[in-house]
Amino acid sequence: MRLILILVILFSGVSTVSSHHSDAALDMEAVSIREGIITEYSLRNPHTYFTVETTNDSGEVVEWTIQTGSAANSRRRGWTEDTLALGDHVTFGIHASRDGRPYGLLSWVQNDQGENLPLSSGETPRGPLTVSSDAIATSIEGVWFADESRLYDYPGGLDQLMRRDLTLTASGEAAMVAFDENSGENPELNCIGRPTPGPLLYTELYPMQIQFNQADETIQIRVEYFDSERTVYMDQREYPDAAERFTEGYSVGHWDGDTLVVETRNFEDHRSPYQNGIPSGAQKLVVERYQLLEGGTHMSAEFTLEDPEYIVGSMTNRRDLIYSPHLEISPFDCDIESTRRFVPLSN
Repeated sequence: MRLILILVILFSGVSTVSSHHSDAALDMEAVSIREGIITEYSLRNPHTYFTVETTNDSGEVVEWTIQTGSAANSRRRGWTEDTLALGDHVTFGIHASRDGRPYGLLSWVQNDQGENLPLSSGETPRGPLTVSSDAIATSIEGVWFADESRLYDYPGGLDQLMRRDLTLTASGEAAMVAFDENSGENPELNCIGRPTPGPLLYTELYPMQIQFNQADETIQIRVEYFDSERTVYMDQREYPDAAERFTEGYSVGHWDGDTLVVETRNFEDHRSPYQNGIPSGAQKLVVERYQLLEGGTHMSAEFTLEDPEYIVGSMTNRRDLIYSPHLEISPFDCDIESTRRFVPLSN
């Protein structure tokens, strides 16, 4: 097993890397190519990882730890517990850690038969997750998955999108600068997911389910990412007192013609709901609009975000989702060891 070469490749287009740290810790403009023997492989959420024993140019054995997508997404693209086995020889490309640790984000991996394994993160190849052409929804109820061909102008990663599109207050700027993603203040390192609109923005990796409950006049919105689930109350009720706050917020909805409008308030404080250290607070408001499109093959999901303590003005973004009744929402069952495997916790 030897170090083959280092390639520098400039990428353009959509990147859908899903990680709890920012891309700043990784060299996302270069792919380092290596080969070696699998010594560990674990299919977990939020990150599948494997370790590879390699030999560098000096003849020293170096064990690399490689991160890829979640177990949920990897399974959906064909990975199983037997995809990699101890002792397998693989060739792989990674975005290596900038701090010199033998750790990287997987770009591609090839087995000893020369077969590329489909990925749930990285550049190529990615397994298809498209809906058959005969799947037609009659309402927005059902399972939906983001249409990757319509991720217009998406910079790649929730943190990058929010850095680009949010204008911050002085409090927001100071909090972002002070945030240490490698410490215990990072909620995801404690298996705490992100509230709305985070799960909606992850629907290019995790399916969303909308379920009508006529008996109690509610709508359930579930996203597989970190087992996100909200109840939308459709009975024209008032919001709770501002002192009563919830992890996912408190959602009240109504119909505007054929569009479901959901207003969510009363959020608990969250240290990093956008993956970059910009917090959210008691004044956060998210307004979502869901509408069936194109005869039932697609749904538009648009949100507007306000949080005057940390954000100047508002931000609006949209996803077009494909009706995907063949997809199932699997339990995420976040594994804390998996969240912390790749970062040196500072405290």
